[in-house]
Order: sequence, then structure tokens, then C-alpha cells
Amino acid sequence: MTDPAILQRLQLLEDKQEICELKAAYCAACDDDHNPDTVVTLFAADSVWDAPGIATCHGHKELHAFFSTMGTPSGMRNSAHMVMNPRITVDGDRATGLWRFLMMWTGLPSDGSLQYIRIIGTYEDEFVRQDGRWLFASLRALVEESDAYPTEAGKMGG
Repeated sequence: MTDPAILQRLQLLEDKQEICELKAAYCAACDDDHNPDTVVTLFAADSVWDAPGIATCHGHKELHAFFSTMGTPSGMRNSAHMVMNPRITVDGDRATGLWRFLMMWTGLPSDGSLQYIRIIGTYEDEFVRQDGRWLFASLRALVEESDAYPTEAGKMGG
């Protein structure tokens, strides 16, 4: 006979791991030139993506349209999204997550020069399990700091 408490703890660990893998898939889609076709598959149909001062998107249509303008169309290339220190709370088929993030990317302004940009912030996420799969119900990116960082000429393979 299997102890129900052990099964409950195992389910919690599996849920948290699946949520971490969902967050990693989001970062990978963003690093794939902010691939809008992939990004929308990670969100519930009625989800909200919000980055105060940047954009707010409601649902797949708005999310796809916004992510279609990111990446190469915006002059952004070679982005690297890194998330760390997850704090995930699961309550049945809903969950919340807090993550620290660091994003580095190369900008290509219209003058043809390269800029190296870093962003530091926090993600505040809500998740929902639908049809046995965890999805984003909402993702909120709170940018604390964003600026170009200096590099030494010839040391950055740009």
C-alpha cells in the first residue's frame, strides 16, 4: 500500500519540476528570436503577459502579435534569458512562481553599431493546469534595471 502523504509530496515535486520546465521553455522560445508561434503554446488562451512600461498582452492573438515585433524586427539579436531562485507555490491546478532574471542581448541600432544590453528583474507568474499540462495564466516581468554595458573592442566576438 502506498502512503497518501508520500504520493502528495511526489505530486508536488512533479508539479514544481513541470513548472520549472515550462519556464525554461519560455526562455528558450525567447532566445529563439522571441518565436511567437512557440511562445503562445506555453500560455492559456485567456492569459495575460505584462511588462509594465513595455506592453500588456491579453490572449494568444495579442501575445503572438507582440512577440512578432520582438527579436530581429526590433534590432535585438542573440538574447539570453536566465532565470534563477524559483519560489513556486502549488495549490491544486493553480500555482504561483517568483523568479529572478537576467537577460543579456545584442542590439543593432540603425547606425549599424553593436550595443550589449543587460536587464535585471523579477518574474511574477501564475500558472494553471489544463488537460494535465501546466501553462502560464499570467507572466509579469518587472524590470529593475536595464542599460548598455561597456565592452572592450575586439574582445566580444560581435
